[in-house]
Parts: sequence; C-alpha cells; structure tokens
Amino acid sequence: MTIALQYTNVTVNDVDEALAFYRDALGLEVQNDVASGDHRWVTLGSAAQPGLGIVLSDPHAGRSRADGDAMQELLAKGVLPMLVFRSDDVDALFERVSASGAEVLQEPIDQAWGPRDCAFRDPSGNTVRISQALAA
Repeated sequence: MTIALQYTNVTVNDVDEALAFYRDALGLEVQNDVASGDHRWVTLGSAAQPGLGIVLSDPHAGRSRADGDAMQELLAKGVLPMLVFRSDDVDALFERVSASGAEVLQEPIDQAWGPRDCAFRDPSGNTVRISQALAA
C-alpha cells in the first residue's frame, strides 16, 4: 500500500493575479482551469514532481459565505500556512521571482539547520519559501 500527496490548496484573493506569481515567476505549469459560477480553481504543477497539484482558489470558492468570509479574514492577516518549494538553484530562482516584482521577505541565505533558502509573499500575502539543500 502507498500514499502520496496529490493536491494542496492555496487560497488567494485573485486567481489571475496569483497565476502571474505561481506560473510566470515560479515557473509552475497550469494543469487545469475550472470555472464554477463566480469562482475558479486553477491547478498548477511541476514536471519535477508529477502527480502533485497546487490548487489556487479564492476564499469563497466551494465554501459557505460565512466560511469564505472567515478564510478571507485569515488571508488578509497573512496567517494561512506557508508553502515551501525546493529548487536545485535557489539563487537563480530568487532572481527570477524578485524580478517579477514579488515582495521579498528574505534574500537567499545559508541556514544553520542546513538548507539555503529565501522567502516571498505571493500577491495575496501568502508566505512562499524556496529551499535548496546544500552539498554535504
């Protein structure tokens, strides 16, 4: 028996604005784009990790009004869980993402616990870290 993560969800204020960050700056590929009434879900992925999709949707997509409002409040506070990506060249990816105009939280540094990493905020305020394992 096996188990693997198939999807993770990222709540964003504006799916199109988020696409400019996740697709254009980070380099993820759109796998699916589904409209549902006033809402949309866009799934992105990477050839480096086939079978894993990152689903972008707004706070009210698939939720009750009250739950969507609560999610919007958490998103506005910047307290939703962060995403951590890995890269084989964190410095080059940092340059590409920062050139897109994304808010830089931390430039690449070697961490005491092992990786070299950096951090950004996506257009909705979600924290996105990018990590690279250092050679032993």
